[in-house]
Amino acid sequence: MTNQEIGILGENSAADLLIKEGYAILERNYRVGHLEVDIIALKNGAIVFVEVKTRAADYLVAPQEAVNTQKQKFIINAANEYIRRHNRTEEARLDVITVLHKSGKIVSVNHIENAYYPTVRSF
Repeated sequence: MTNQEIGILGENSAADLLIKEGYAILERNYRVGHLEVDIIALKNGAIVFVEVKTRAADYLVAPQEAVNTQKQKFIINAANEYIRRHNRTEEARLDVITVLHKSGKIVSVNHIENAYYPTVRSF
């Protein structure tokens, strides 16, 4: 499988998990310029911006560690733009879903709620 195919597999698995957890998917792969949010969902009056990280099960670094400060800043900026453009008033949350696969087969999907928080410097 190509990296793109594995990424799509991971995002589909993440979306499936969110739906099972009772989230309504509002957007997938929301883009604003060079910024992107993998999944935007709604649950219990909160709008949730989700970054999905898919890695091979034997990868040396945990997938959530790839959501570094720079990546967080990009997601936060895209989330702010989405909220502004769509006049959203819900509380916002930033989550990460990690997906591990072995030879293209999903072995785990982990939802990390409130994975990070915006800071003044993020904007």
